Amino acid sequence: MLRFDDLQLFVHAADLGSLSAAARVMDMSPAVASAALKRIEAQLGARLLARSTRSLRLTAEGEGFLEYARTALASLDEGRRLLARGQDQVSGVLQLSAPSDFGRNLLLPWLDEFQREHPQLTVRLLLGDRIADLFRQPVDIALRYGEPEDSSLVALPVAPDNRRVLCASPDYLARKGEPRQLEQLLQHNCLLYMLGTRVHDHWQFNDGKRELGLTVSGNRFSDDADVVRLWAVAGQGIAYKSWLDVAGDVQSGRLKVLLPGLMCERAPLNLLCGHRAQLSKPVRLLRDMLSERCAMLSKLYPGKQ
Repeated sequence: MLRFDDLQLFVHAADLGSLSAAARVMDMSPAVASAALKRIEAQLGARLLARSTRSLRLTAEGEGFLEYARTALASLDEGRRLLARGQDQVSGVLQLSAPSDFGRNLLLPWLDEFQREHPQLTVRLLLGDRIADLFRQPVDIALRYGEPEDSSLVALPVAPDNRRVLCASPDYLARKGEPRQLEQLLQHNCLLYMLGTRVHDHWQFNDGKRELGLTVSGNRFSDDADVVRLWAVAGQGIAYKSWLDVAGDVQSGRLKVLLPGLMCERAPLNLLCGHRAQLSKPVRLLRDMLSERCAMLSKLYPGKQ
């Protein structure tokens, strides 16, 4: 296969009438230039340039091949410009996966705004709480809470300081009472989240001096984090949720944060992808917007940081 730089050298040599001048233009030594010309002539099976110590001219075969070489180089150059323009534009298809709760209640309106700013962009969104298989599912990036278990994935922080909070509706607290100590959670109906077959019923905290843990129980389980939030808003029990997922409910008064003096578990939000080549301009802009919006919500976090 003919090499791009060999074609360039041949065209420059034909235009300048000198192989050494072509070598200087391409910043290579005369010996390398001579080897390149021999290589392309060997691949074509024809002599392109007639050379002597003082002169250089195109052979008949070289004259016939020159225009094809110019056309090929021009076509490749146009292709590179098209790629450069595509990488600079915010267009194409953005395929992403996001957690159910975060996706429905925060990401959807943010994506609406993002697409209004970039109308040439198409979004393909998958919602779910299972870890997306970025090598099998039709997604380029995934937003996920927690540290990635697969070390081969590229993980970029979106909300590194996000934490969980204990929360319940005013209606539930009016009926069942508000817990004032961690142990009192054992007397309450706790709304539990499942990931696969694992039930997240061991809730962890820190009182500033030591780590605390409590295994709770309740009469409702779901593998959809948004369902757990909706149960809490409906007054069905106490939830242990990511602050990002319930910040709007807390601000509106639909939920109340409990035991704010305790530091709850970390729940960092990361953007995951299979390799850095997938970090296109739309992905980078989306991550910047999400990081900014999440940082604003994190400032409202009521517990200890």
